[in-house]
This record gives sequence, C-alpha cells and structure tokens, in this order.
Amino acid sequence: MRLLTYTTAARPTAGRLGAETDGHVVDLAALADHAGLPFPQDLLSLVRAGDAARETARRLLRGARPAHAVHPLDEVTLCAPLRPGKIIGVGLNYVEHVEESSRSLDTDEELPPRPVLFGKPSTAVTGPGAPILHNGNLTAQLDWECELAVVIGRTASRVTEEDAYDHVFGFSIVNDISARDQRRSGQWFFSKGQDSYAPFGPVVVTADAIPDPMNLDLSLRVNGVTKQKSNTRHMLFPIARLIADISSGMTLEPGDVIATGSPSGVGAGMVPPQFLLPGDTVEATVEGIGTLANPVVDAR
Repeated sequence: MRLLTYTTAARPTAGRLGAETDGHVVDLAALADHAGLPFPQDLLSLVRAGDAARETARRLLRGARPAHAVHPLDEVTLCAPLRPGKIIGVGLNYVEHVEESSRSLDTDEELPPRPVLFGKPSTAVTGPGAPILHNGNLTAQLDWECELAVVIGRTASRVTEEDAYDHVFGFSIVNDISARDQRRSGQWFFSKGQDSYAPFGPVVVTADAIPDPMNLDLSLRVNGVTKQKSNTRHMLFPIARLIADISSGMTLEPGDVIATGSPSGVGAGMVPPQFLLPGDTVEATVEGIGTLANPVVDAR
C-alpha cells in the first residue's frame, strides 16, 4: 500500500488518511464509514494500531469505493504522511560521502566503526510542496541530502539484526536539509533541526510493497540538475544493522523515522561548493516510493 495524508480545497486544514492507487487518492476513513467499520483516522494511528488495522485497510481497498471517497491525485494537496515521535538521522553512511565529508566538512577520513547518529525534532518535518525555509540570518550554507526513510511499526528495544525488519512498517523519503555553517560553529541542532529541515513524503509505502529496500536507486535534483545519484546497496551500515544499533540504547516506537543517510553529491562537497538559495526547487527521488519536491523560500 501507498499511504498518505492529504487535504482538499473544500477542507484545506483537515488532513485525511488516504491510499494512492491508479492515479487517485482513496480516503480510507470514508471507506471504513461506508463499510460500518471502526478505523484509525490518521496514518500515525494506523501505524500504532498494528497488523490488524493494516489488514483492514487492505480489505477496504479491495471493496466498494463510493464516489465521495475517491479523489484524482492532482486535485488534492499532499501533507507530510505523519509527524514522527522522533527522527533519528544517520551520518556518514555511504562510503563516498565519508570521503567528501572529510574533504569538505572536516570529518574523520576513516570509515566509522558503528553508525553515527543525530536527531531531528518533529517540528522540522514539512510535507511535499511545502517550503524549505532559508533564513539568511542563520545560514549561508543551506544543503541537501536525499535519504531513504524507515518508518518503525512496532516497538523495538534491543532487537537483533535478524529480527529488525519485523519492526518496520514501511518506507518513505527524507531530505535531510542541513545548515553547514551552523555545524562548523558547533551548533548541531541548528544545523539539522530548524523548522522545515526535514521534508518528508510524499507517501509511506508499506514494507510488503518494497521487496528489497537495500537495492533502491535514489537521486536528487536542484532546479532540474542531478546532484546525487546512488543506490541503497552502497550503505555502509544496512537497515537491519541501523535498527539493531539504535535500539540497543534507545527504544524505537511506532511512527518513529530513521533517515538512513545520504550518498555523495551534497552541495558542500562540490568544487566550488553549491548551496540552496530562495527560488530553488529540490527534488529527492527514491525508487518505488516517488519524488519529494520542495521550493526554497526566504524566511527573513
């Protein structure tokens, strides 16, 4: 299933839980009402409700679809799929990015022996088409990072790599926006966590619909020009290892998101460096999920 949160022109502030299918958005709550079934009203509640709710969603999508429950995809506005309890970012998780970071961001040139983790607050989350805020009072080095996002579906504490995927609900995209000059000055939270620094979406694809998440092409374009192009098979630490490592000391809860790291091709690593400016458009694409596009706007 390709699950999402959307609004319509008639209800611009009320996010609805839907599923994308055949170029349309099907409202799952409306289907449940039509069938006389109790059902979660938003995607985070669906994730937390577990396997039974997910199976109900599949059954609803196989059944009758009243006209009021179906909208053309191009007539709705997509929102961030959900607001995670926490976002765990993974740094230096592609070998070539380790090299470019050591050259341009003063990080260690040696491969990290275990995952390098940091956090983003949930207030950094923004949805497809929503603006990335460029605050020139806080940064002159606004950068991009296309990343596969893992959405946790079951509470994970001290899980093994062998059991890790049992705790995955699905996959999405995070653009790990970063203010490089803030990090250089020691302000990690302002580097990674400002408002709008976690574009997320456009959908969450359930784990059963992604047969091999460790073999997905990913890319990023700025104003139509490709800046990043890689494949998740080049991760230094694969998804199962990340879940095991994170859950060894931090409980992962349903709806939490792991941003699994960026390949090479970030703006700071280019010669000369390139950074985002108001008026730019950034498009992050992951195979099997879609494209997450966001404009950059002046926030001052």
